Amino acid sequence: MPDAPSTDGTPSASRNTVQRHVDRLLGGREIYTLAEAAQIAGISTRLARRIWLSMGFPTIEDEDNDRVFADVDIESLRQHRDILESGLLTEESLTSLIRSESHMADRLVLWQHEALVEYAENELKLDGISARFWILDHFGDYEDFLRMQMNYAWRRHLASLLRRSEAEVSEMQLSSADDLQLQRAVGFVDMVAFTNRSNEIGSAELIELIETFEYTCRDVIASHGARVVKTIGDAFLFIADDVVVGAEVASSIVEELRQVPGMLPVRASLVWGGVVSRFGDIFGPTVNLASRLVDEADTGSVLTDRNTANLLRAVKPGRYTLVQAGSPDLQGIGRIEAVELRRMPAQ
Repeated sequence: MPDAPSTDGTPSASRNTVQRHVDRLLGGREIYTLAEAAQIAGISTRLARRIWLSMGFPTIEDEDNDRVFADVDIESLRQHRDILESGLLTEESLTSLIRSESHMADRLVLWQHEALVEYAENELKLDGISARFWILDHFGDYEDFLRMQMNYAWRRHLASLLRRSEAEVSEMQLSSADDLQLQRAVGFVDMVAFTNRSNEIGSAELIELIETFEYTCRDVIASHGARVVKTIGDAFLFIADDVVVGAEVASSIVEELRQVPGMLPVRASLVWGGVVSRFGDIFGPTVNLASRLVDEADTGSVLTDRNTANLLRAVKPGRYTLVQAGSPDLQGIGRIEAVELRRMPAQ
């Protein structure tokens, strides 16, 4: 176990410690202006600016004098230049990749940092501020592992995507050439009265509540072979290739969270239909319907539409009791026939 901070409780992290970490990550000090970095890398200042902004960093006010670029930035700019000159990517496609990777990297490092803070609080018995100072001191101890794990996860998920993409292309060949929508089960799960509850409890309780919801949803979704699309505040959006898998995921999440003491009640929706995938997200009427239906669902229930209910009845007879749940008038969609899914006990 790494050493805890000094026994007098004084944080040992300092500005110099953080600067050493930053210098190592960036391959040295930030000594170049945007104009200088662009010139050294052999690209235009316009392209260098676009890459910088696409990564999610703020506008550089004085591009001729503000020194914000280091050696690692110049090496990256050169690689961007090379990929463009090779013709393997256009500037638009490169920008799209930069945006997606930077968005995920920003969320990833924040999650990693908070996970390590939680470790320091729980295992080293530090308060929140001391735990954060401890991480500033010791982040370098974890750097190689975090980089390795990120690379491993990327390779594994890319391998899974390639297999999945092969199946999706084959599926597209069987449908209309003009229809690039994939038929999928789309599900939403959200916590009921989350805003009110979050205003009533302390930070530690709130974190525990969010983590329990997050971990349970992710575990159930992954274990059934479905995939998380994104989290939206206190809600999860997931997708499954099979309608039965989607129904099992939605039902299992609701049932598992119901057993957790102190957990807020949840509700879910599930709709089968066509979706379009873009920017790591999914779009289309199916997604819109699932989003609207979860707001109509009663606490502890899973709501679907009549078409999805009929499909479930056909492919998995006897697994679900399908109960008429009225005809809500959904915003932007209109009136639909809603059905509640009630999973029967396994025989």
